[in-house]
Amino acid sequence: MNKFIYIVFSVFFSLVVVDTAFAGNPDRQGEAGAYELLMNPWARTAGLHTMSTSFVSGVEAMRLNVAGLSRAKGTEIVISHARYLEGTDIKMNAFGLAQKVGKNGTFGLSLMALDFGDIPVTTTANPEGTGGTFSPNFFNLGLGYAHVFENKISVGILVRGISESTSDLRAFGFGLDAGVQYVSGPQDNFKLGLSLRNIGSRMSFGGQGLSQQLSAPNDNDNSFLLTYNTRSAAFELPSVLNIGISYDFIIGGEEEAMKSRLTILSNFTSNSFSRDQVGAGVEFAYKERFMLRAGYKYDLGQANVPEEKNVYTGFAAGATIQVPVKKDSETSFGLDYAYRLTNPWGGTHNISLRFGL
Repeated sequence: MNKFIYIVFSVFFSLVVVDTAFAGNPDRQGEAGAYELLMNPWARTAGLHTMSTSFVSGVEAMRLNVAGLSRAKGTEIVISHARYLEGTDIKMNAFGLAQKVGKNGTFGLSLMALDFGDIPVTTTANPEGTGGTFSPNFFNLGLGYAHVFENKISVGILVRGISESTSDLRAFGFGLDAGVQYVSGPQDNFKLGLSLRNIGSRMSFGGQGLSQQLSAPNDNDNSFLLTYNTRSAAFELPSVLNIGISYDFIIGGEEEAMKSRLTILSNFTSNSFSRDQVGAGVEFAYKERFMLRAGYKYDLGQANVPEEKNVYTGFAAGATIQVPVKKDSETSFGLDYAYRLTNPWGGTHNISLRFGL
């Protein structure tokens, strides 16, 4: 078992070296695409500013560290809605399913879509609008699998399809996520997690929206038109590396149902196309029925120039209520809420409904 752990961590640290070798810097900000892959629709992890790399579990693990998918118990279904940057009318909707397979394996399905609302159609001839509206379709679908070994180390992998389109433009690509979680201590108090996300194909747009009719060369009377197609530049996915640790302080009696938990965590995020980030957080769980959490994330090398600051100020908080549907039942219902402070706009609100079967 120790040899296996050594091999897994060696592979992962090799990936870290590769990621660092090709990592970008703040000067590359905006050069990647598909930034919706960095947006978090799930409320429980959003309440910790997406920093629970070491102990995230179940459906939400497919957005941060897929290894945590193996920590799901039985069947887990989560439906989530988020109001992204309140005031922009952008919304996130997500659905996730985790299904235990055998004793140690878990399959997962994750869907996320963005709703941009109705955007006025403008043209060069009608810059004030034509009277019509359109709404882009941003959608991604992930299929993941995670396996836990002797309840100490979990590994997982996820393949995600990414689609972005309008009525006359579309782009499609694939991304790959991988992750590891390690648990140790007398009561599994210490946890370590590593995840590498959004490693995949370059994407580019194509379609009728990139074509236009122009006069043929040397056609002075404009009687002969040709259709010209413009090739769009390809863009990379916003790859990101997360390394997180956490420790659980167990409070309460001998019985498992009577125990409460106080978890402290820290997390480092390496972004290939923006500044690296570091943060810390805390989560208190009363008998795993009621939870409060808060976190703060800071951009390393952050400039004092307002135009270069992150829209998120760094603070996030959330709460969870999770109860069985009836006494002594393994079926449970949960409600999660999170808020992330932003400047400008009115923050990001996440709410999730959780069903455990």
